[in-house]
Amino acid sequence: MPVITLPDGSSRQFDNAITVYDVAADIGAGLAKATLAGVLDGREVDASYSIDSDAELRIITSRDDQALEILRHSTAHLLAQAVQQLFPGTQVTIGPTVEDGFYYDFASDHSFSLEDLEKIESKMQALVADDLPVSRLVYSREQAVEMFREMGEHYKVEIIEELPEGEEISVYQQGDWMDLCRGPHVPSTGKLGAFKLTKVAGAYWRGDANNQQLQRIYGTAWSSPKELKAYLNRIAEAEKRDHRKIGRKLGLFHFADDAPGSVFWHPKGWTLFRELLEYMRGRQDAADYVEVNTPDVMDRSLWETSGHWFNYRENMFSTQTEDERIFALKPMNCPGSVSMFAQGLKSYRDLPLRMAEFGKVHRYEPSGALHGLMRVRHFTQDDAHIYCTETQMEQECIDVVALVLDIYKDFGFDDVVIKLSTRPENRIGSDQVWDKLEGALSNALDVMGLDYVLFPGEGAFYGPKLEFVLRDAIGRDWQCGTLQVDMNLPERFDITYVDEDGNRDKRPVMLHRALFGSLERFIGILIEHFEGNFPVWLAPQQAVVVTITDKQRDYAEDIVSMLKAGGFRVATDLRNEKVGFKIREAELSKMPFVLVVGEKERKAGTVAVRGRHGADLGVMSIADFAAHLQTEIANKSVVNKTP
Repeated sequence: MPVITLPDGSSRQFDNAITVYDVAADIGAGLAKATLAGVLDGREVDASYSIDSDAELRIITSRDDQALEILRHSTAHLLAQAVQQLFPGTQVTIGPTVEDGFYYDFASDHSFSLEDLEKIESKMQALVADDLPVSRLVYSREQAVEMFREMGEHYKVEIIEELPEGEEISVYQQGDWMDLCRGPHVPSTGKLGAFKLTKVAGAYWRGDANNQQLQRIYGTAWSSPKELKAYLNRIAEAEKRDHRKIGRKLGLFHFADDAPGSVFWHPKGWTLFRELLEYMRGRQDAADYVEVNTPDVMDRSLWETSGHWFNYRENMFSTQTEDERIFALKPMNCPGSVSMFAQGLKSYRDLPLRMAEFGKVHRYEPSGALHGLMRVRHFTQDDAHIYCTETQMEQECIDVVALVLDIYKDFGFDDVVIKLSTRPENRIGSDQVWDKLEGALSNALDVMGLDYVLFPGEGAFYGPKLEFVLRDAIGRDWQCGTLQVDMNLPERFDITYVDEDGNRDKRPVMLHRALFGSLERFIGILIEHFEGNFPVWLAPQQAVVVTITDKQRDYAEDIVSMLKAGGFRVATDLRNEKVGFKIREAELSKMPFVLVVGEKERKAGTVAVRGRHGADLGVMSIADFAAHLQTEIANKSVVNKTP
């Protein structure tokens, strides 16, 4: 007579073993209809799972966060069933869920096309309409191997044969189709329907290029058609905002096979880069940071001391010289900063020492992982390392968090999620040290009254960290800044300071801090966030002077000279083209202001000012426009909220 305890603390007793679905039906018909699966004593199970002893149960419906994983996994099975019905002889391999969707890898003689995706989707919808029951079957290893071998599913046989001895082998069946899977899955195919197949790509069995090439079909699935539509709209908007397309259109940068994963900055793009760098330099100067610069290439021994050689070596570029010394391009700035701190005797009076560096770092990323500015091999960090006493540690954390949140507001990012990542399994340092470091970060956030999300085991190998996740104009999340607290590298590098009592062996605490993170990646995020319509203060060019005829050439050049003397970034368009064409081109290039000058303006010493999207701002004197431009530049926090 199992007693089932529900999330609200109530309980229900049953005379016999009962399924998750039956418990839901006992509560109410509406809940039974909505049931997808259950969480039984902390473990996800199918709605058909039989409960024969006392247990705690929570019913999963489409409103639960866990529902998406189950819906997407079940939709991957639906995809595989549809493909095998449409293309007999196709073998299925694996079909996991991924962010926002799922995929399934197939071995098939047929080459799948985008047109095939429409046929497959139609077949999937037909299977949904059939409302096929989904059931879980358990087999012995021998039975499962024999069954899938008879089905011609050689990849499934390989998977089964590699499973640990004694592991339960479950198979899910819907209609006359079945697949190897742990589950859980929805009770029937009728529970599915809000899905869309998105693309076809190549893949290798087990991700190894030496193995057979497969075909991967991607899709997305959601709890409702409304959520699916919203997602597809976001994808369309993201495609329109792709920083690679906008960067090429605006002439900001390019990439080439000659330097994979490295950026070729064009004049406008480099102007944007320098503006960001100078902005951060100004904020750091105001916060009492000192700026340093350290070498790009350093001896292997330094990376061994830091631990990077043993924990990060596969991501490092290294070379051996003729005298057999091994050097590495720095993937991090930390060891160089520690070496800088170690020069000369430091006193407690020198602390906190906030040492900033715009350091170029190099990290090996697989070629398939490279993605425009978002994932590169060579990039610049707005890095800083703060050396302080243990008693100063928490306040320094508070100051860094306050600084980064204030900086993000200048770029229109008010919605910031803070993640606290704690000690990973592979780490250096004692648990006592990690307790102190994790406590400093969590206490700082508590003092500031800030919410955060805990990510156990996701810290760096030398210390816990905070990650700052920005939400952009179309609702996407980007992880940017980080703050790491570290007592391990000071120990490994044996750096010390003289304390108040004259002791020379006192260890400083080391805070690792990057606010933009990577300047390259942050620029990519800004391009997509603003869709290339940068706030006036940041725009590579802030205005263009457009002439109506060649008679205004000298006047236009005089305007540019005056505005440039005021520190503004202004260009001319003196081409022998119609003025409407030149204005349209300026608008397409995302120019904040277009200054049109004809004979009337030349004689009056004025400009006709147009803002973004064709806004007519009227006729102004050059001095009035300069004042207007200066106000727009100074008013960062307002302008940047309206990309």
